[in-house]
Amino acid sequence: MAQEPAPRTESAERPPGEGETRRGVLFGVGLAGAAGVLAACGGSGGGSGGQGSGGEGSGGAGSALGETAAIPVGGGKVFKAQKVVVTQPQQGQFKAFDVTCPHRGCPVDAVDGGTINCPCHGSKFSIDDGSVVSGPAKKGLTAKQVTVQGDQITLA
Repeated sequence: MAQEPAPRTESAERPPGEGETRRGVLFGVGLAGAAGVLAACGGSGGGSGGQGSGGEGSGGAGSALGETAAIPVGGGKVFKAQKVVVTQPQQGQFKAFDVTCPHRGCPVDAVDGGTINCPCHGSKFSIDDGSVVSGPAKKGLTAKQVTVQGDQITLA
């Protein structure tokens, strides 16, 4: 007498690829492609004056950003690691903003010509208050708090 095969159950013992649907495979490929596009959008190639790689720390509150002398009057510096851009619109007045452009989420990468600039679609933001100077962004950059003690700037 022939023995019937044991009933199949969904488990971790299933061989890889068995039971996958075309839709599931395509969904996984689509997610991988989307991740690649987002990674490409987040990169920066070179850049112009005012761009910085940041200092120590992981970007949380209390992260030391550097010395006030590193922030030019009428300009600013991007601290990539801390995901913040610090500007000095007037002597001794320091402002900070999140680097995320509200248009499509790309990080701004430079402060030049009195504006904070996004490389992805060309949005420009005021160094005074983060407001939109030119689009396509419709909303300004989100303000962050920094403290200055002596000549040191720290993310509050």
